[in-house]
Amino acid sequence: MLTYSDYIVSRFGHKMQKIAIDAGFTCPNRDGTLGTGGCAFCNNRSFSPTYCAPDKPVTQQIDEGIAFFANKSSGDGYIAYFQTYSSTYGNTADVLRLYHEALAHPRISGLIIGTRPDCIADDLLHELADIAKRTYVCIEIGAESIYNETLAAVNRCHTWEQTQDAIRRVAAAGINVGIHLIMGLPGESREMMLAEADAVSALPVRIIKLHQLQIVRGSAYERKYAEEPEYFSLFTADEYADFCARFVRRLRPDIVVDRFTNQSPYKYVIAPRWGLKNYEFTRLVESKLDKYNQSPNETKEN
Repeated sequence: MLTYSDYIVSRFGHKMQKIAIDAGFTCPNRDGTLGTGGCAFCNNRSFSPTYCAPDKPVTQQIDEGIAFFANKSSGDGYIAYFQTYSSTYGNTADVLRLYHEALAHPRISGLIIGTRPDCIADDLLHELADIAKRTYVCIEIGAESIYNETLAAVNRCHTWEQTQDAIRRVAAAGINVGIHLIMGLPGESREMMLAEADAVSALPVRIIKLHQLQIVRGSAYERKYAEEPEYFSLFTADEYADFCARFVRRLRPDIVVDRFTNQSPYKYVIAPRWGLKNYEFTRLVESKLDKYNQSPNETKEN
């Protein structure tokens, strides 16, 4: 398994810390362009660091983020991570101004930009391709699922076909491309989710992020879970670790695995509440992989 930490060290020569930025973006399924309410599973505050706030300038958020990680991170450098909502969604000149403000910070050595597949304008992609010739740039595309029925059910308001097109466009522009998938969305069997590894492997994806479905406060799923808990089939920690090991075995070997989980703060999490830190869960996945690797009769599909 090719880990993100190893990939970053190979790229920069040392560890790097992401500094999350909330630059005040929104999404077309929130502002009425395509829909309202956002994704059924989403409450952005459940994964945004405390120093992030859209009323703060980008430079201030970076300074506060560096201070936040001063005693917590072993990173030797920093990458600006435009994390919240769809961080390519807006007027191209305004969006670029925010990116350039981040890159002007003396301790920032690259950009990671999280967005949706339907929010990457051609003129913005052209400008980012030029920036990528001089510094590290990665566009992380929130696909969440490869199944259009699921995407409609969670109010994503885009299709898997749009995701495939966006990934190919970003890769063709010479920019690193990542993909996000959520495991455990209602209506998807374990076999359907495992097949997503094959679909991703067929695309020019460089990095993948997985995380388990969590029911978080402030999301539409909070209400649904209270009314119909049987609608969901949430993973236990052991089940999900075993699933992740199987998923990795089907994934193209050169794809970098950034993460398996998204552990929202406990004050936001309704279910599942595992009580595991990310590194503890990763060790659990590695132990499962070791087990499968020691079982030569175990196929990737089983």
